Amino acid sequence: MKYVSVEFVKLQRSLSWAVVILLPVIAVASGSMSSVASDGGLDDGWYTLWIRSIGFYGMALLPVGIAILASLTWRTEHRNGNWNALMSTSVPTSAMVLSKAAAVAILSALMQVVLVLTVVGFGKIAFDLPGMLPGRYVVSSVLVIIASVPVAALQSGLSMYFRSFAAPVAVALVATGVSTTALLTDMTAIIAVPYATATYATQLGTSLVEASNTACDAAGISAGTAGLVAGVSAAATTVIVIVTTWTLNRSDTRA
Repeated sequence: MKYVSVEFVKLQRSLSWAVVILLPVIAVASGSMSSVASDGGLDDGWYTLWIRSIGFYGMALLPVGIAILASLTWRTEHRNGNWNALMSTSVPTSAMVLSKAAAVAILSALMQVVLVLTVVGFGKIAFDLPGMLPGRYVVSSVLVIIASVPVAALQSGLSMYFRSFAAPVAVALVATGVSTTALLTDMTAIIAVPYATATYATQLGTSLVEASNTACDAAGISAGTAGLVAGVSAAATTVIVIVTTWTLNRSDTRA
């Protein structure tokens, strides 16, 4: 845990906190504006607002946001000869890999928390919706947080390997596009890919009561879908951390 705390000390003056706050707010704000601009508005209340907010966020902003956070987390290590200092420390490689991935995963979890709070804020203040956000979307958000962990681990590994800030983000953008397209065409096996797992999790339970689903063939929230997300995420994270640790152990010290 102390290694994770060190990572957050490094991130104190970075742009990571702006990413954590701005991306979810932008997603909800754009979803709210599209609801206002549409003829139907918020006919289905919280359901419409959630779907409009989570749709584009899950299919693009979330994975790309995690990629940006990972690049920011590793940025310090790739500058001013810090890589050599990092590789010469007594910190075990596995602890180094896990602490970086954990820091990114925590930041991505905070993004989802900000999204939920922003949806509630817009729903109550801007649209005066009755009641509160349905509990199913809180459960969905927990699954999104779980599904974001392998993406955080993978992007952390890519940001470790690439000196470039933009290269890992570009990988996330392309991989997310491919994964989303595969989900749209009902290629269920793609869920094993971390980017697709995260997108799939965001779309759980987004079917309107008497309307069509979101762009993806959204499944309901159940023990089966929750187990699928949790199991795939745990397996993918384990493999990614092992491979990243092995890669770092075998890498030569870089100037």
